[in-house]
Amino acid sequence: MRQVLSLSLPEKSKMKIKKLSKKRGFKSISEYIKYLIDLDSNFISDTELLNSVKTARQEYKTGNTITANSIADLV
Repeated sequence: MRQVLSLSLPEKSKMKIKKLSKKRGFKSISEYIKYLIDLDSNFISDTELLNSVKTARQEYKTGNTITANSIADLV
């Protein structure tokens, strides 16, 4: 079941969203907003990023690294 969500935005913001959605090839502003929400849900959190960096630093310090000639060797 579809629900309606109203947003109160300044005219300038509304026009910017409208132009961006059209420029990006979306059929409607709603489709563009849904895309942005899905995109946002896939971002890594600050905490996850910091934990990954700490883990990588620790692995590097202990010599747990891989020597590669290119990025392709790592994939």
